Amino acid sequence: MSYVTKSPWVIHYDGSSCNGCDIEVLACLTPMYDVERFGIINTGNPKHADVFLVTGSINEQNISVVKQRYEQMPEPKIVVAVGICATSGGVFRECYNIKGGVDTVIPVDVYVPGCAARPEAIIDGVVKGLGVLAEKQARMAKLSGSAKTETATDTEQEPDEAIEVRYYGKVDEEPAVGASGEGKGEA
Repeated sequence: MSYVTKSPWVIHYDGSSCNGCDIEVLACLTPMYDVERFGIINTGNPKHADVFLVTGSINEQNISVVKQRYEQMPEPKIVVAVGICATSGGVFRECYNIKGGVDTVIPVDVYVPGCAARPEAIIDGVVKGLGVLAEKQARMAKLSGSAKTETATDTEQEPDEAIEVRYYGKVDEEPAVGASGEGKGEA
């Protein structure tokens, strides 16, 4: 975690879940798991947050709330979908008002599956997300550095690629990470 230059601030939002994952997110803040040892701080203001941690599926009523919170966050930012409901809609996906997982509304960088996701997996997902955040920060620094040196005739740049990191498997297994989204563990 040498790439972290400041404490990452996390904002948590519960889409529409059974609150199982929310309890596990709160367990991460307790002395037993102590997520603050990584410098991670929980905040209630999206304008201060670097990490958007979403639990629960997305329904018709909270689409605008999720989009608004995401848009209020400063760049670079990452989104972590915690629990099977946030990743795909889970057991609620067949309900009449459920759109699906978080990625139906905003781009997701890290998926942490589970019902309910264990605190160790949540912490691992957030820490992996910090690596994605560092990549985004480096890309932004590179683009801002190249913007200062480029001439008026040399303005064509490659479009930003979507960075996608997925976490599959049990907590005891080594996580499989890849841009293709294919993992070694069980989905």
